Amino acid sequence: MARPRTPRGRARRTHERLALEYPDAECELDHRNPFELLAATILSAQATDVGVNKATPRLFARFPDPWSLAAATPEEVEPYVDSIGLYRQKSKSLVGMAQMLVSDYDGEVPGAMKDLVRLPGVGRKTANVVRSVALRLPGLPVDTHVVRLSGLLGLTTETDPVRIETELNPMVPAAERGTFSLRMILHGRRVCVARRPDCANCVLDDFCPSSQL
Repeated sequence: MARPRTPRGRARRTHERLALEYPDAECELDHRNPFELLAATILSAQATDVGVNKATPRLFARFPDPWSLAAATPEEVEPYVDSIGLYRQKSKSLVGMAQMLVSDYDGEVPGAMKDLVRLPGVGRKTANVVRSVALRLPGLPVDTHVVRLSGLLGLTTETDPVRIETELNPMVPAAERGTFSLRMILHGRRVCVARRPDCANCVLDDFCPSSQL
């Protein structure tokens, strides 16, 4: 099979290969609804999914919906998330997010990007996670793995996550952008790891411009 010569061609081949490699890729943050995923994703900034998943069962048992969380103070939330980095700021974001959901959106998580990024603690990456995973809307979350792999694969020369998202979006079918991101993240965690990429066992090695083989 000929090597793809353009970023769009490499993106298409990457999408095809990773779909075969990770057919059951799913968001690894435990959640039962859009509100829980939104809260968990806010907590996941600079933290591991494993660490967040250990904290959220108690958090959601105490604050199961936007109304109960909106009625709390950040200090009341802190003991439930103090095992997570930056927990004081994140507690403030959680309460502020819940208060805005209640006051502006009748307690429902909005689907529009412009509405999601209004919420405290929510940037485009978090908004895209919620859109693509919980709301089944187009969204391509760009985290550190997506940034790194996009550069290594020659999909973009941009380094800013928003610009990377803008460049990648037209290369991936809208309905599949979320799973494309999930698979890139899994591949970055399991094979193309930052310190020692395992090119010998990488399904993208034959066309990756950065292959070390």
